[in-house]
Amino acid sequence: MASHGFWFMGAENPAGDGSQSPNTPRAWCQAAAQKFSGGIGSKLCALLNVGEAEKAAQASVKAEDESTAESCACNKPCNCSKATVGFSDLYSTDLLPALDGDAKTLNFLQEVVDILLAYIVESFDRSTKVIDFHYPNELLQRNNWELSDEPETLDDILISCRATLKYAIKTAHPRYFNQLSTGLDMVGLAADWLTSTANTNMFTYEVAPVFVLLEYVTLKKMREIIGWQDGRGDGIFSPGGAISNMYAMLLARYKMFPEVKEKGMSSVPRLVAFTSEHSHFSIKKGAAALGIGTESVICIKADERGKMIPSDLERRIIEAKQKGYVPFFVSATAGTTVYGAFDPLIAIADICKKHEIWMHVDGAWGGSLLMSRKHRWKLNGVERANSMTWNPHKMMAVPLQCSALLVREEGLMQSCNQMQACYLFQQDKHYDLSYDTGDKALQCGRHVDIFKLWLMWRAKGTIGFESQIDKCLELSEYLYNKIKDREGYEMVFDGKPQHTNVCFWYLPPGVRNLEDKVEKTKRLHKVAPVIKARMMEYGTTMVGYQPQGDKVNFFRMVISNPAATFEDIDFLIEEIERLGQDL
Repeated sequence: MASHGFWFMGAENPAGDGSQSPNTPRAWCQAAAQKFSGGIGSKLCALLNVGEAEKAAQASVKAEDESTAESCACNKPCNCSKATVGFSDLYSTDLLPALDGDAKTLNFLQEVVDILLAYIVESFDRSTKVIDFHYPNELLQRNNWELSDEPETLDDILISCRATLKYAIKTAHPRYFNQLSTGLDMVGLAADWLTSTANTNMFTYEVAPVFVLLEYVTLKKMREIIGWQDGRGDGIFSPGGAISNMYAMLLARYKMFPEVKEKGMSSVPRLVAFTSEHSHFSIKKGAAALGIGTESVICIKADERGKMIPSDLERRIIEAKQKGYVPFFVSATAGTTVYGAFDPLIAIADICKKHEIWMHVDGAWGGSLLMSRKHRWKLNGVERANSMTWNPHKMMAVPLQCSALLVREEGLMQSCNQMQACYLFQQDKHYDLSYDTGDKALQCGRHVDIFKLWLMWRAKGTIGFESQIDKCLELSEYLYNKIKDREGYEMVFDGKPQHTNVCFWYLPPGVRNLEDKVEKTKRLHKVAPVIKARMMEYGTTMVGYQPQGDKVNFFRMVISNPAATFEDIDFLIEEIERLGQDL
């Protein structure tokens, strides 16, 4: 049975078909008014605009509340009744740290929280749109987004908050499948709010003691899961998988030629890196940023399922050596972006060991399968890697951003990146300086990304993440089985997907029976973009598409949203057919 989210809180007879009945919002609001304190339930109903009858009822409740409320003049956060606060004549300068700004701050932030709670509830409601799409010029004209010299009132600020969320993509929506990062975890969200409230930097223990310790504990746990003995090694949280991959390339170069740190690329021979032709573009971006050059990244052939072919890797390594180049880095992929393929890590590890090359595993998308006893075999051999990228903000549904680089050799990051700035990393501090982790990062200022992962891990346990991941893979297999023999569908490659990526073409009736193969391919190339555009205009769902090599545009369905159900997969299939039937 599908879970229908917050709308069914208190509803006696929720529909079992995934649709929302007209009475559902009313039932929800009645329950919310009773369950939430401080009038939040009534405010949620008003913000959600659930119908004129409901609005009238809310107005009555509000009038009753206001008639019994007493003004509060304590000017401090409290639980006493307060008269309705207007924000039309208040400005940010009236909030803390302004004198007597406590109550105004509390009321303003409560209004913001009400807006956020309404958006959260709406995001899980299948009867709402995933997206309220407008073209860029139109959206620019619908609201005043310009910055001015004079301050806006807090009322204007609240209007801007509502407008921003009105046109935002509901990435928590159960029918949002567009990216690898989807969903919204409530504990993770709470952790993000706490992180922003703490508003500190990760570079030293003295300004982020708890967060630094949590990063230490969590990275050690992740290294244990990889299979490195006793969780030894190093690591850091970085601003996304692309930066984590670049860190790995940086470390590999430094490990082989430490003099490059001071003398630059002119001091080393021509370096070459190797990665699959299906790998993420960040490998080439990293090479460009580090001065190695994109031409020094050699793309290795992949098989029909998108896996790197080890024999081609070794052949290209030998060729590079014969040309006088120095192979220094191999990036294997655990979960490619499009096909969801897992490179054969054991065979690649054997080659890297033989030729003494740094082995990196880009597990940004597929690394989280290590949390599943059922699926972790797909990463067999990862324990032999020198480094690994792992993005919990993807399959583990940790709020963006949360990406980790794990390194097997302890101390290498520090020696590679440290600059020993004396105003931050004084050597005569009164605590263990190994907890001043900032000098091993390329950044100075570093956002606290650890707390949401740590708090979610505490809330779910490893088995909770495992269950969540297994469910997503079960849904992808369900989709594959539904469409592999269904009329009008054609799989991009044969066989059950290894990850949640399901790649397929939808052939509308007007394309299905065309005998001219050239014309058929030409028209098929246009199908996915048109259906995707219609999805966005109707706002019903979102799923990605792209070409790959010589293959024309196809849909790439990925499932990482914990809110998705079998009914949502059924809806997606029916919606694709509805939107594409006239093509």
